[in-house]
Amino acid sequence: MNNIVKPDTKDRFEQLRTPFYYYDTDLLADTLAVIKQETSKHEGYQLHYAIKACANPKVLRQIQQAGFGADCVSGGEIKVCLENGFPANEIVFAGVGKADWEIELALEAGIQYFNVESIPELEVIADIATRMNKVANVSFRINPNVGAHTHANITTGLAENKFGIAMEDMEHVIRAAQSLACIRFVGLHFHIGSQILEMDDFEALCHRINELQDRLEAEGITEVKNINVGGGLGIDYNDPDGHPIPDFHAYFETYARHLKLRPGQHLHFELGRAVVGQCGSLITRCLYVKQAKAKQFVIVDAGMTDLIRPALYGAHHCIQNLSSTAPLQTYDIVGPVCESSDTFATGYELPLTNRGDLIAIRSAGAYGEIMASHYNCRELPMAYTSEDLISQN
Repeated sequence: MNNIVKPDTKDRFEQLRTPFYYYDTDLLADTLAVIKQETSKHEGYQLHYAIKACANPKVLRQIQQAGFGADCVSGGEIKVCLENGFPANEIVFAGVGKADWEIELALEAGIQYFNVESIPELEVIADIATRMNKVANVSFRINPNVGAHTHANITTGLAENKFGIAMEDMEHVIRAAQSLACIRFVGLHFHIGSQILEMDDFEALCHRINELQDRLEAEGITEVKNINVGGGLGIDYNDPDGHPIPDFHAYFETYARHLKLRPGQHLHFELGRAVVGQCGSLITRCLYVKQAKAKQFVIVDAGMTDLIRPALYGAHHCIQNLSSTAPLQTYDIVGPVCESSDTFATGYELPLTNRGDLIAIRSAGAYGEIMASHYNCRELPMAYTSEDLISQN
C-alpha cells in the first residue's frame, strides 16, 4: 500500500494546498512503453489516445511524444490536441452531436477522419465540405448491439444507446457516402463501452465485426481501409498498487486471435482510461472527523466537484491515509459540497484518521481533473506531476 509515497513525495505534498491532482509520470511512461511493446507485435495497429479521459497539458505532451494519435469528441478537444503537438492527420473525431463550427475546424485542420454517427450528420458534413471545397474522410460508427459487463451509464454498444448507426443501415450509408464527391469512405468504427475487464466482451465484438465484413463483401463493398474498435479496457480500481498497468497483452492478443482483418487493413484503438487512469491521484486533507450515532465521517476538502465518478456512477476508488499507520477504523469519507451524494466511500476502513491527515484517492487519472466543476463556486484544484515535485526540491 501507499506506493504513491516515494522519497520526499509526502514532504512535498504537505507543503501544497489541497485538494490537488498528482500525476506519476514514471508510471505513465511505463504504461505507454508496455502499450507500444504489445502493439509492435501486430502489423497495422494504430493508437489514438482518447482525450476525454484526461487533457492535462503535461500528460498530453508525454502521450504525444510517445507517438500516439488522438481521439477527440469535441472541437475543443481538437484545439487542445493541436496546441499540444498532435499532428492533425493523426486525429479522429467522434461524437453524436458535432456542431457546424466543429466540423469546419476539423476540415480546415485536415484531421485523419470523422467517425460519423448518423445519416443526418453525413449530410451536414457533405454540405460543409462542399462549401469549403474539401474532401472529408469518414468512418461510420456502427452500433454492433454487443453488450459489455460494465456500468449501464458507460455501455455504448447496445441497440438502445444513442451512439452509432444501426447495423441494418450500414450498406445504405456506405453507398450514400460513396456517391458523394466531397466524401471519402475510409472505414468502420465500433465502441461497446468503458471499464471493461472481461476479454469475452472484446471477443464478441470481433465476431460481430467479422460478420459485418463478410456481409459487406457479399454486397461488393470491399474497400474498408480502417477498422476502429474504440477502447474500453478497464483498470483495477481496487488494487492500483498491485496492478498499476492493465493487461494490454491479453487485450491486444484478443483482437489478434479473433478479428479477421483483410489484407492491408489497419486496426485503430482509442484507449483513454487504460492509459492514464492509474497514474493520477486526487490528494486531499481531512478537515474534520465527525462522530454520528451509528457511524464516523471523515470530512475532506475534496468533493464531487473534483472527482465526480463516485457520485455519478457509485464508482469505487481505493482510498489511502498517507499520514497514518494506526489501527483501522470504519468511516464514511465525504466532501464539503452541499449535496448528500458528495460521498467518496461508505463503510470504508482507514487507519485512525485525524484532522490534517493527507488522504489519497487513487486511480483518478481518468475522468478526474477533466470533469471538475465550479459548483458551489469552488476553485478548480491545481495539478502537479512527479517531475514538478522533483524539480521543486
